[in-house]
Amino acid sequence: QVQLVESWGGLVQPGGSLRLSCTASESIFNFNAMGWYRQGPGKERDVVATITKSGATTYVDSAKGRFTISGDNAKNTVYLQMNSLKPEDTAVYYCNARRGSPWVSNYWGQGTQVTVSS
Repeated sequence: QVQLVESWGGLVQPGGSLRLSCTASESIFNFNAMGWYRQGPGKERDVVATITKSGATTYVDSAKGRFTISGDNAKNTVYLQMNSLKPEDTAVYYCNARRGSPWVSNYWGQGTQVTVSS
């Protein structure tokens, strides 16, 4: 069973930075792609950023220029560097990993809270 463990969420002031980590129980090369999603209060869970096995990345428009997703296969870990944080970034952030074709298996972490507030 795949396990994804997120860490390093927390409380930060507007304009501050955080780096989230997601450590997998196996090599991240075993997945077609990994990503970060977030769910704000009263909102649906939406994608923030993704990275494929080949290193291609995508970002939601609100994250472009502020967030960077990256992977370290030696540590089985994917990161989300978040800079210039805004109150609207407040959410529970979830790590996702998916693999398989044509039937895709999705795996989720337990989530980590990010609160941007003064």
